[in-house]
Amino acid sequence: MNEINEQLLNSIKQVKSLAEAGLVYNKENYDAERYQELRTLSLEMMSVLSNLPVQQFKEFYLPETDYPTPKTDVRGLILNENGQVLLVKETVDNKWTLPGGWADIGLTPSENVLKEIQEETGFSAEVVRLLAVLDKRCYPHPPQTHYVYKLCFLCRIVDGTFNPNFDIGGVDWFNIDKLPALSPDRILEEQLVKLIALAKEAQAVYYD
Repeated sequence: MNEINEQLLNSIKQVKSLAEAGLVYNKENYDAERYQELRTLSLEMMSVLSNLPVQQFKEFYLPETDYPTPKTDVRGLILNENGQVLLVKETVDNKWTLPGGWADIGLTPSENVLKEIQEETGFSAEVVRLLAVLDKRCYPHPPQTHYVYKLCFLCRIVDGTFNPNFDIGGVDWFNIDKLPALSPDRILEEQLVKLIALAKEAQAVYYD
């Protein structure tokens, strides 16, 4: 998808979000019909951009019952004594990323990232500090349906051995100048470079 289409997709997401917010707060108002029409138009535009049936988007996007907000992705940066970064291999695309995933409701952000590290690698870890809050829109990730914030934490291994779940096909340490093929929907090289630089600064926290 080219830059113009990415900008258009982001605008469509904003229109859909505004329409859904209007539906949440105007359920019995005559404006509800207009908000529903805007929501339908946004899904139809997504269909045109993606060449996928509009029904697929209608089934994917169930009606919101509360104010729509971004989804949250958590990632853990772990470095060894040689400055190498721990990456996991996703079985879905056979590419590498920082351990992490969608945040679960009922857990704090730090609890979520430690759970993901445990599940994906078998290692028990602890959070050192928050490194960055990233908006995926600000980076050249592949287009996706959700609007996403990424919470990136500096972590360290406490104990354990590699024992991956079904989503992970491998775990290894890599030099930043010799990275494997990265999973572009999950992490980009420029983000890894940024996070490693932040890890070397005592209290630096980056946010978009």
